[in-house]
Amino acid sequence: MTAGRIILVGAGPGDPELLTIKALRALEAADVIVHDGLVSDAILRLGSPEARYISVAKRRARHTLPQKEIGRLLVREAEAGAVVVRLKGGDPFIFGRGGEEVEAAHAAGVSVEVVPGISAANGAAAAAAMPLTHRDHASVVSFVAGQCKGLSDQNWAGLAGKGRTLVIFMGVKTAPAIAEKLIDDGLTPDVPVAVLENATRPDMRILRSVLADLPDLVARTNVRSPALIIVGDVARLGAVSEQHLEQLAL
Repeated sequence: MTAGRIILVGAGPGDPELLTIKALRALEAADVIVHDGLVSDAILRLGSPEARYISVAKRRARHTLPQKEIGRLLVREAEAGAVVVRLKGGDPFIFGRGGEEVEAAHAAGVSVEVVPGISAANGAAAAAAMPLTHRDHASVVSFVAGQCKGLSDQNWAGLAGKGRTLVIFMGVKTAPAIAEKLIDDGLTPDVPVAVLENATRPDMRILRSVLADLPDLVARTNVRSPALIIVGDVARLGAVSEQHLEQLAL
């Protein structure tokens, strides 16, 4: 039997043209494609026509399979001789649990390779022409997960404010807690924020306001994942186009 292998592939923020050449070649060579729910249909269609697709999409904040079971699935398929592509939105090593899946492969003695993708943060900001760093506004960028264990117990003091940009992944459902937490940790309520929804896709939206208004902004505009929250002065910068911008600043 031919030895199988696992390839963790970053699908980028959504636009299929932002895939790396190496990612495209992996999709074309795959026997099995295990993918997240946020990977766009346009990217899934680039896989081999003979490939078997397995979705492990989240449903109501739960994976169809727990993370350990996903690791076992990847290993099982590879041990059966398949080229298994684990396709993740953004980059596998930025809030993609790629490290856990590499560990599962190593523990089983299965060959594993990582193909990086354009991070959702970089891709979304670029699509909005919103620089995450800027000589006049920010020299520090921090990435945090807005939906994780122990969120209320974490200390975010100093992650956002003058000269800093904070990028929040997976923060749509917890926007009220995020706004409260940041203000409690010392951020002023009038700090600019932007929500970048469906970044790089045809239906991308750029929504802007201030920190105190973040929960209402998310609710009244019916924001849905995939979406990133940008906190800091750079949230005022970037694209102003009728197609992609809904200006909601107070």
